[in-house]
Amino acid sequence: MKEEWLTDARKIPDEVMSYIRKISVRAIEEKEYSPELIADVLGISRTAIYDWKRRYCHGGYSALDTQKSPGSPPVITEEMDAWLIDTVLNHSPLDFEYDTALWTRDILAALLNKHFDINVAGFTVSLHLNNLGLSYQKPWFRANERDELEVKQFLNEKFPRIQRLAEKLGADIAFEDEAGVGLQTHSGKTWGQIGKTPEVPVTGKRGGYNLLSIVTAEGNMRFSIQESNIKSKEYIEFLKTLIKGRERTLILIVDRASFHKSKDVRMFVRSRREKIRIYFLPRYSPEMNPDEQVWNEVKSKKIGRKAIKTKKLLKKALYSELRSLQKKTEKIKSFFQVSYTQYAAV
Repeated sequence: MKEEWLTDARKIPDEVMSYIRKISVRAIEEKEYSPELIADVLGISRTAIYDWKRRYCHGGYSALDTQKSPGSPPVITEEMDAWLIDTVLNHSPLDFEYDTALWTRDILAALLNKHFDINVAGFTVSLHLNNLGLSYQKPWFRANERDELEVKQFLNEKFPRIQRLAEKLGADIAFEDEAGVGLQTHSGKTWGQIGKTPEVPVTGKRGGYNLLSIVTAEGNMRFSIQESNIKSKEYIEFLKTLIKGRERTLILIVDRASFHKSKDVRMFVRSRREKIRIYFLPRYSPEMNPDEQVWNEVKSKKIGRKAIKTKKLLKKALYSELRSLQKKTEKIKSFFQVSYTQYAAV
């Protein structure tokens, strides 16, 4: 069976075909071989050979290079690309009277049609967005109540002062956070039939635990699993375990949960200033707390993907995952390398 390129010159690579044209014309022009002979030897039509000769006469050997087809003009122009970047990064669908704050390719396709009078598929929009350095990803949801000035002051003034104080006292800086994990905590994805949502059997029972943890930029972690809701009493007991036997002062950076600011907690900390001090993150800024990544790791990536049937098994799984994470120093350090937590890295 003959190779395809022997019977169809279109199968010959462009670079090779350009070379064939040039040596063919050279044989005709310099060696005085007839076009008919070249056509017969190569198995190419005489019309093509004469066309090569004509191209050579008008433009020399460079005219024999394969000419790329210009193709049809792009559906989405550079102007539209610039509009897409600005729209995605600086606006919300809410600005265009949609009832969602999340961009989808179909919404953007509809807006392109409205603003530029073109019909383009959502898939095409996705390709353009990827080429423009944009990707479809899970966002963090910023509260409207967040005070950007307060955030800026924390980053530029307050936290640097805390760092200088830690250096002066020879203290350690840690970030603390709390979370709840229950039998009905589920996360992750699985494969299934297209058009039919996969079903995963899980328990319908209720019950769970409340967790506390701290992490440091050096990769250290401590945690506590609480049976009851965390209030001032439970939090103070956790603080006692943190400072027990410590030789260095511990500076905790926390959110503004009510028990963090309670009278009892303030009195406890004030009476032990040589052991522990507490400072607060800006309001409505959970993403600035590296300890949030502990719960992303344990809840979303571990516990949420397991089919745990009883509280006893849940508690066992929590201890297992938290102790495992506690040993992963480099992993904990990476929590301080997320874009919103790099300010606190060593």
